[in-house]
Amino acid sequence: MNSNHDHDNRTVLSIATSKVISAPPTMRIYGAIETLTQWGFRRLPIVDPGTHRLKGIITARDIIDFLGGGERFNLINVKHNGNFLAAINESVNKIMKTDVRTLHTDATLAEALEIILHDRIGGIPIVDDDNVLCGIVTERDVLKILCRSHAAIQVEDIMVRSLLVQQPDCPLSMVTRVMTEHQFRRLPIVKNDVLFGIITATDIVRYIGTGRVFEKLVTGNVTEVMNIPVRDLISGNLYTTGPDATVTDAAREMMAKKVGALPVIDQSRLAGLVTEFDLVKAFALANNGR
Repeated sequence: MNSNHDHDNRTVLSIATSKVISAPPTMRIYGAIETLTQWGFRRLPIVDPGTHRLKGIITARDIIDFLGGGERFNLINVKHNGNFLAAINESVNKIMKTDVRTLHTDATLAEALEIILHDRIGGIPIVDDDNVLCGIVTERDVLKILCRSHAAIQVEDIMVRSLLVQQPDCPLSMVTRVMTEHQFRRLPIVKNDVLFGIITATDIVRYIGTGRVFEKLVTGNVTEVMNIPVRDLISGNLYTTGPDATVTDAAREMMAKKVGALPVIDQSRLAGLVTEFDLVKAFALANNGR
């Protein structure tokens, strides 16, 4: 982006959430998951309870990794020998990220946009000189500003066409592995070439955070948690867009429906997926006149 656009020099705090829900490093993993679920967030900053200095962050993706997608699964599988209940009672500092990308309180929207696009980070904590948490800015906050200008680009020009899809009866354990391996927040669920729904990292976090997971537990072993078919976790209405919709239309639809992605349907078939990140990138390029 270049500085002749008025929104570039706006401070990031002016568009960010300043009353941030956070948690201490000693909170149990289950408590952090409950908090994410209660507020509908994808990320939770972890702060020192006395100084409010940022110590780390836990994201929906980290929870997916913990549930069997990646290295954090060792806490369940190795340390607790597969005992899910014991593992979720560990402190959140065992699985949080400590190397957190942040913005300073005087950073501009342009700087936030650069980090989002370059590092593919969906939310960035904002800190002062003492590393005290002062706010958080997300892709959605940035998109709200960018989509005020009209961009004539069509969804088909920016959508992801090559999609990894799963079947409705696929177990959750497979979905968490695929999400972690490919760094995806969501996967389309398809049956007989027809879109059944979208499973998101937030859906999976909600499965734990609402306590529904405990209905599956008999012995407390993680396999009881992860054998559930993914069809049982897909939530809410399925909102879609078409390939000929403009990115402005798609962005406004995402804002209105509070979703992070829209499947693109062409002649009743899944043609692609467009995400908040794709839209932020498209508007950034359009605003640059490229």
